[in-house]
Amino acid sequence: MIPYARHSLDEDDIQSVLGVLKSDFLTQGPSVTAFESSFANYCGAKYAVAVSSGTAALHIAVQALDCPKESEVITSPITFVATSNAALYNDLVPVFSDINPDTICLDPNHLDEVISPNSKVIIPVHFAGQPCDMVAIKAFADKHNLYVIEDACHALGG
Repeated sequence: MIPYARHSLDEDDIQSVLGVLKSDFLTQGPSVTAFESSFANYCGAKYAVAVSSGTAALHIAVQALDCPKESEVITSPITFVATSNAALYNDLVPVFSDINPDTICLDPNHLDEVISPNSKVIIPVHFAGQPCDMVAIKAFADKHNLYVIEDACHALGG
């Protein structure tokens, strides 16, 4: 058997969770604020917003763009269903582009094959810790005036 994932928790992790559970704040409060600040700093971002899951993060990121209904979202066919569902939840159409077989990530060399006048967003998926070629993807997006939302659920720290 190959396990899907193995968690690594030490005593400090357990005590941190117990501290939150025993506090007056379970879903908001100083621990969430500290996490958001720490995570934004780690990623080199100005802000970070904690949500319940990667699915929720993708959903609200796509929703925030307020694209016209039936707009297309280009993404990878090799990902968790949440990536394409983020498009569907927002009345948009997922369009799958090919991957690079060496990285299993969206291949920027194939984006021209799927772009259309209805394309509005690209969601590259950093898969299994392997980052996408964001320089090339961003250049393509800029050339075609597309938004980019990085699905980094598989690559935090990658």
